[in-house]
This record gives sequence, C-alpha cells and structure tokens, in this order.
Amino acid sequence: MTDLHVVFGAGTIGRALVDALITRGLVVRVVSRSGAADLPADVQQARGDAADGAFAKAAADGAATVYQCLNPPYSRWADLFPPLQASVAAAAQAAGARYVSFENVYMYGDTHGAPISEELPLAAHTRKGRVRAAMAEDLARLAAAGDLRLATARASDYFGPRATSQSPLGDRVIGRALAGKSAQTMGDPDQPHSYTYAPDAAHVLATLGTDERALGEVWHVPNAPARTTREVVGMIAGALGREVRLQPAPRWLLRLLGLLNPDIRELDEMLYEFTKPFIVDGSKFTTTFGIGATPLEEAIAATVAWWRARPPTGQ
Repeated sequence: MTDLHVVFGAGTIGRALVDALITRGLVVRVVSRSGAADLPADVQQARGDAADGAFAKAAADGAATVYQCLNPPYSRWADLFPPLQASVAAAAQAAGARYVSFENVYMYGDTHGAPISEELPLAAHTRKGRVRAAMAEDLARLAAAGDLRLATARASDYFGPRATSQSPLGDRVIGRALAGKSAQTMGDPDQPHSYTYAPDAAHVLATLGTDERALGEVWHVPNAPARTTREVVGMIAGALGREVRLQPAPRWLLRLLGLLNPDIRELDEMLYEFTKPFIVDGSKFTTTFGIGATPLEEAIAATVAWWRARPPTGQ
C-alpha cells in the first residue's frame, strides 16, 4: 500500500479534498481534463479525459485510494456521468485501490420534508436522480461481488471557497451581494435547508479514503443545523457588513431562462428541494468518526473571505 491518493476532478470538492489530503501528509495526484490552477507545487497532475479507460488506468497507477469527484455539465449527466464513473472505477480496480465516490442525495427522491438518512430507499423521481441512483447501484454491485473496495460520501447542496456557479449560494447569492445586487434564490426561502460546507465534504472524503471502517458503507456529510435560506442570506449579509435584499426566482423565470441555458433548465425538476424542509442527516458519520460539521457562522465567514480575496477572473 502506497501513500498516493489520486483525485479525479479539480472542481470545488476535488480541490478542497487536495487540501485535506495534504494536511494529512499524503502524496496527491489530481486528474483533470485541462489541469488545475493554483495547486501546491508538490501535487502531481495528470491531464486527460477520464472517460478514456487507458488514460484513467495510467493516471490511477500506484494509488492507495482513488476519489471520484468529477461533475460533468448538469445537462449532460445522463450520457456523460455513467461512463466517467465506470472508467474511474475500472482504474481503481486495476490499481488495487479503494474507491471513494462523492455523490449528492438526488437518488433518494422527494422525502416530503422528512430527514434524509443513509437507510432510505433509492426512490428517485427526477431524471438526474435516476442517473445518480443507477450509478450508485452499479457501484454497489461491483462491491458486493468483491470487485471494488468502496466507500461512498453523499452531500447536500454545497457552498464554500471555490464554489461559484455550481453552488446555490455562489454567484447568484454571494457574488451578486458583493456587487451590491439582490441575492437570487430558488423556491421558498423560509424553508429549512441543509447546506454542506465544501471543506467538510473534503474532510469526510479524506477520512473515507484512509480509514478501513469506512469501506462498504454510505456516509452522509455532516451539516450544521439546517437554517432557512432567508436566515443564511442574512448571515451572509452580516459577514459582508451590508444589507442584502432577497429575490426568490419564480419557477416561470427559471423555465424562461432555461430556454437559453440548458443547465438552468435542469434546475426545474430539483425545485422540490427548496419548497419544503430539506434536511440531510449526517449523524452516522459523526457518531462513527467523531467529526462534525463546521459551525455555519464560521463556514460563511470563511466563504465570504474567499470571495472578497478572489481575483476578478477565474477561481
């Protein structure tokens, strides 16, 4: 077993995971299509298409753990995501590495406000939820057959440093607030919602990749106690030191914008997350590993500080 940990994906979560792994003194290789910016000098990089099985196997060669943190365009999940996962899983098998899968909670479907725990059945009713459920079942079959040493992390909607357009609290909330504009949100801003802090997700992934107790299980990332989106925006305003007006986007507007932007069009089927309580239970992980969520006030302060220091272009 080596100390090499190979992270497929250099987005918000992948980059946060690199930080968490480096903190643990591990050797890290990042795999991305075009290369990741601003990586520490001692982090290895492999540039290429993870869907190419030969490339993925070469990139994962020598790994102790492979992390799947890829996230294709929202509108292309059905055709791009399953082959990406299959390629990375095959690469982990070839390397004899454990495989840590980063996922969301779409596969559970609408729980009508009931807390979302790992014991719930996969009852997806949306297109993207069914894609996620099928991918999770594919991995479970490999693990059950003894072909993959699997640990799975699932997170709620995330925010944090480097989380911009893909985060419901990113460009449309903090980014606009910094520019003196209203915060644009979805659904009912007075419903409680679990938001996952990206560094917390990274710490969960790093734990799953280094602790044998994690294997064979699904683990939800712990979140701070759920607050309403209105309260969260108020906390962001407090961190910014200015008033931030809330502007919930009506469904008709999202559908109109979706005529021009396929990724925005994909938001419509996920609005159920924001129209009733959406609570993701991460207590199983906290009870087992003794690691909880970062307090929301602290997480928001760190996120706002990152946005303030962010260069005018890029992440």
